[in-house]
Amino acid sequence: MVRSVWIPALIAFLCGAGAALWYMTAAQPPFSDQDPQFQGRGDVAQGQLVFAAGDCSSCHATPGQPDRLRLGGGMALASPFGTFRPPNISPDPVDGIGAWTVIDLANALVGGVSPRGEHYYPAFPFTSFTGMKGKDIRDLYAYLRTLPKVSGHAPPHDPAILFSVRRAVGIWKMMFFREGSMSAKLNGDAVHDRGAYLVESVSHCAECHSSRNAFGAIEPDTRFAGGIDPEGIGFVPNITGERLLGWTEGDIATMLKTGETPSHGRVGSSMADVVTNTAMLPDSDRQAIARYIRGLPATATPHP
Repeated sequence: MVRSVWIPALIAFLCGAGAALWYMTAAQPPFSDQDPQFQGRGDVAQGQLVFAAGDCSSCHATPGQPDRLRLGGGMALASPFGTFRPPNISPDPVDGIGAWTVIDLANALVGGVSPRGEHYYPAFPFTSFTGMKGKDIRDLYAYLRTLPKVSGHAPPHDPAILFSVRRAVGIWKMMFFREGSMSAKLNGDAVHDRGAYLVESVSHCAECHSSRNAFGAIEPDTRFAGGIDPEGIGFVPNITGERLLGWTEGDIATMLKTGETPSHGRVGSSMADVVTNTAMLPDSDRQAIARYIRGLPATATPHP
């Protein structure tokens, strides 16, 4: 008699828990079509600066050709969680994002949600972009629409089995993603706080300069302290005071413009590509980034 009661109850509980988990892991776009902060035209010139600060071309430019503004995607990004390929974000209306609205772009950047209502994989750094301001997204949208249309879809992702079902990213988000948050600690100094916004959100520096846990999320205690390259090749350096102890704000700003280090060396690997973009920023933004980075507390480099 007891067994005949608890078995249906267990089944009902499991069904209810499964339904709740299904609901909780659904992709929820953060913005509605009528959100007022995205009304009106964006500023193309300002959008170009957001594009450069965000390092967009480094991932989305079509491989094998020299034009950094042909954003056909397709570059293979290897990781312990599979191989991911950035999509075509050119204004092509069929193969790119030419049919997107500014709200679609905002939902992708801030919520990691596609226009089709699917989760984006966190290889796309929406975990940092989530702190972006609405005006910057509107300006970026205006600039992206001026770029060349590129036909052709990027090859599909090849995720590890854990993420082969995109709905699983919803569980990952529940554990590690806080929509709309920014990790920066502001102090009221306009230059520092501008740098905080650029470093922590738009330029997403921590995405490379940190170590990650077994699920691919940034380990908070290693933020900016370096870590294994996301593609598993080499080690990304510590950029806190532990490693940059002898660097001045001017040294950092110069490196961001020219790639030259205080020891008369030059940055290499993926950082050289980053410098190509930061060199396009105004001096004030490079100075802001430098002030914020120079003020990061010294953190020991984790063992590779």
